[in-house]
Amino acid sequence: MIIRRSNERGYADHGWLRSFHTFSFANYVDRNHMGFRALRVINEDRVAGGHGFGAHPHRDMEIISYVLEGEMEHKDNMGNGEVMRPGDVQRMSAGTGVLHSEFNHSKENGLHFLQIWIEPKQLGIKPSYEQKAFPSAERQGQWRLVASEEGRDGSVSINQDVNLYAGLFNAGEQATAPPSRYAWLHVVNGEMEINGETLSAGDAAAFQPDEAINLTGKEAGEVLLFDLA
Repeated sequence: MIIRRSNERGYADHGWLRSFHTFSFANYVDRNHMGFRALRVINEDRVAGGHGFGAHPHRDMEIISYVLEGEMEHKDNMGNGEVMRPGDVQRMSAGTGVLHSEFNHSKENGLHFLQIWIEPKQLGIKPSYEQKAFPSAERQGQWRLVASEEGRDGSVSINQDVNLYAGLFNAGEQATAPPSRYAWLHVVNGEMEINGETLSAGDAAAFQPDEAINLTGKEAGEVLLFDLA
């Protein structure tokens, strides 16, 4: 298990946007942290009320958005327009090219979300979009599959051989991660004991194939687990 601490991440403060970068992104470049397998970006973004990302392009990337607090309005040139809330998972396959925007229309509340990029298995596909809600009850005390290549078990489908699980764990709750190839675990919030090590919000850990991942909640929180080829 190789731990990547929250305070080791890159950071950018644009006033209306504060962002932590787990891997190299934009002006933050760390040759030792360019990604992990097909996982290329995990940005923890906080967007002030009344602000957001105007229409901008993407190409040949699988983009997953995961809202933690607040509401995010998504619009794209495929005709999609939805509001994301905590528990929602959105997948956008940029493929040959897509234009989209993300905005926090609330004047009072901030928006806190994770932006995740995964390199695609196949390039040049037709762009597509999908959003699904995963209630807390489906994630509490267990691993819930929220994204997979085939869209198994009601998860969103993704153009890559990746399984993404989400779990909510209270203090004292225990869980063993599903069998994985390479794995990346990201603590979204709270505090967890992973294989005897304490990980807090923003901390992450990388695992080799078939390495056991045992979790015990120390403080109620949320965890994402990527199973990667």
